[in-house]
Order: sequence, then C-alpha cells, then structure tokens
Amino acid sequence: MPSRRCLSPTFWLGFAAAVAGAVQAATPTVRPETVGLSTARLARVTELMQRNIAAGTFSGSVTLIARNGRVAMLTAQGVMDIESKTPMRTDAVFRIMSMTKPVIAVSLLMLAEEGKLRLTDPVGQFIPALQTLTVTVPNTEGVVPSSPAFTASAPQPGRVVPADRPVMIRDLLSHTSGLMSGGASSTYPFAVGSGETLAQALPRLATIPLDFQPGTRWAYSPQYGFDVLAHVVEVASGMPLDKFVEQRIFAPLGMKDTFFYRDGVQARKPTLYQRVNGALQKVADQPWMNGAYFSGGGGLSSTAEDYLRFALMLASNGELDGARILSRRSVELMTSVFAPDTLPGRNAGEGFGLGVRVVSNPAARNTWLSQGSFGWSGAYNTHFFVDPKEKIIGIFMTQVTLLETRGQLRDDFENAVTQAVVGN
Repeated sequence: MPSRRCLSPTFWLGFAAAVAGAVQAATPTVRPETVGLSTARLARVTELMQRNIAAGTFSGSVTLIARNGRVAMLTAQGVMDIESKTPMRTDAVFRIMSMTKPVIAVSLLMLAEEGKLRLTDPVGQFIPALQTLTVTVPNTEGVVPSSPAFTASAPQPGRVVPADRPVMIRDLLSHTSGLMSGGASSTYPFAVGSGETLAQALPRLATIPLDFQPGTRWAYSPQYGFDVLAHVVEVASGMPLDKFVEQRIFAPLGMKDTFFYRDGVQARKPTLYQRVNGALQKVADQPWMNGAYFSGGGGLSSTAEDYLRFALMLASNGELDGARILSRRSVELMTSVFAPDTLPGRNAGEGFGLGVRVVSNPAARNTWLSQGSFGWSGAYNTHFFVDPKEKIIGIFMTQVTLLETRGQLRDDFENAVTQAVVGN
C-alpha cells in the first residue's frame, strides 16, 4: 500500500480522474478556502480513498464535503465495475442501506408533528400483531423445561417470558427495542417472501421473542426494527411508503435520484462487491429490493448529491430552499441523546438519537467531530455526518458489503475532513 509521502503513479492517475469527476458534477463547487477549508488538507480525503482503492478494499468511491451550505469537494475515484473498468461518476446511484433509517425517522417526526402518532405509542397500535410480545431472558433461575418422559434435563441457557411492556415507536427509533437485534432472535428463521409487502411480512415477527426487555439496553436492529417503523408510516399516513417519502421529502428537497425501486438506472449503479480471500467478488442485490417491499431498514438508493440535500435540511433546522420538512425543535429532538453511552451496548462518547448516532463526548469517542455531531452509515460502506458547530457535512459512498474495516474507514474519513478546517 503506498504511503502518503511516496505515492505511486497509479495514485496520481486516480487523483487526476477524481478532479475530472468533480468538474463534471452537477452541483457547483466553491474554492475550499472560501468556506474556511484548506485545499491542500482536503487532498488527504482523496488520498485516503485512493489508498483503499489501491489496496482492493473497494472498487471506487464518491466523496462530498460541504461547509456553510456550499460544496467544497465532490470527487469520484476508481471504477464502478472492475470488469468493464467503467470510471466512477459523481452522479452514481448507490444502495445506501441503513442510511435509509434517518429518512424513516424524519417521516415519523413529520407525522408526530401532525398529531398522527406519538413517539410513546406502542407499535401494536399500528400493527396489532406486535402489541403483545415475548422476550428471551437469561435462565438465571435454572428453570428446567418440562419433559414428557419425566427424566432430568439440563437447565436451558435462556427462557422466554412476556415482555414487561409494549415496544414503543421511540424504542425502535433508538434501537432499544430488542426486536431482531442480533441476540437469540437471530436463531429464529424469518425471511420476506417473494413479492410480499411490509403489511404481509411484518406480523410474523410476533412469533420471534425480543432479545431483551424494551428500553433496558441498546442493540442495533439492522433491518426489521425500521421495517416495522416504515409500515407505521404507511398506516399513520394512509400512503404506501415509497409515495410518502417521494411526495413529502424527496420532491420538496429536489432529491430526484433517491428511491426504493426504479427501472432505467442500472448504468449508474456501481457493482456491489464483497472481499473474499483478499479479492473483490460480485454480490447480488437483496431479493426484497423488488419494488414491492419498501425496507425502512435499508431499501433506498441515492446519490451523494441527493443525500447532501437531505443532510442540509437537517443542518438547516428542517428547512432547505424554502421547503420546510420539519420544525427546528423536531430536528433538535431527533439529534438529542435518547440512548446515552452509559446504556449497556453503547460506545463511549457516542449516544443515539432518533435514527442517528450523536457525539456526546468527542474525547471519549476519540473523534475530531464536535459535540452534537450526528449521522449514520450503511452496510455497503456508505456514511454521512453533520457537524453543526463547524457547519460541515461529509459524505462518502462505496459499494462493498461485510467490510470488516468500515468502522475504521468511517473514523479516518471524519478525521480527514475535520482536520482540513482552518477558518470560519
């Protein structure tokens, strides 16, 4: 892997391609110094991505950095497809996976503002099958299951008991529900059938115990927690989820390339890869990405420029270019700490709000980001953050799944962006 001080000819070819990609971008860029950023220091962001491309971590990337509402960097590096060597383009459409979750959180807050739901409402109020749930708990009492032969048997590692209370909307938004969050629930089979909708599939979750009593800890629900919330949006609004987000969020914000399913964009979609034995191998799309099942946990596709519009709306207290999506107080609530870093399962210095992580203590988190910064990431190695104090938004998008180092890359990206701040 080339070092920063002795970069290979391949790096400089990639850097030149990145600069060319920025020139072709639809979003106008400004000279970084006009928004208090250093051009020379921002080059470290490009270097970071190029080193990972050269190392075979992913095939290509798009990075976008904005400050004070203006884009200081928009670059495309590497290729969209290794076989065809198609250059990455700044308007590439990425499967953003869990970066869908903040969109669902905004949708719910919009409906809460309209009085159509409360954050404390039980999800069973909207999906009756999920009103009364069970929980897998440690078998501390050594309870032995009944045996038809009346023979002794060993105590079980866990047992199922009724939930102490219903799961609330805020539990799912803050990942404190225990619903399909990687514990004992992962041993239960659950899959979305071909052509099934949210309404058809989600009631079957009632047969799967929660991983812990609601509200007692934090554990990430990768997909189904927010799929449940997506259907809550449908029930509360009386609209299919794809229509709701298009009419209420994407169209007003000018997000023309963000959607759950659309024909005719394949040429702009980078190939999805997975690292296997040190090499990138193609991976097929999820079967539920079919236009019938609108996954709130990870179903959206978008571009860096489109997602910037969404992030700018949040950074601007709920309004962008005259389109008011949320009130200022709703954005403040969304980015407040609902799950503190003292709750079991959370990382030091990092709380969780409604659909987004929140930096509660930069020193404890070992980050250059300011206190109150927020954002989230996607399973296919996409990421965004908003630093309200420094008025910076950073976005990167790649398409590689199950990347073990994606947390490290996320931190390196945040640090590379914020170290470029030299003025106001």
